[in-house]
Amino acid sequence: MEGSIVQAAKFIGAGLSMIGALGGGIGIGLSVHGALGGMARNPDATGNLMTNMILGIAFSEAIAIYCLVIAFLMLFVL
Repeated sequence: MEGSIVQAAKFIGAGLSMIGALGGGIGIGLSVHGALGGMARNPDATGNLMTNMILGIAFSEAIAIYCLVIAFLMLFVL
């Protein structure tokens, strides 16, 4: 009985830790939205905007990957 409660707590904790991935998805969406809007207004700045957009996407995605690592640690290590 006690083992099943611990297992349930692991699953709940891993699910809650993945809430942070939602922020990464929203950040990526906002980054791409802003960059595409800027490219539409000023096509000459496309190269600079694309570089900054990809950098912002990488940072946003890193947060989601950290959340995934924490979820896997909760499930398989603890």
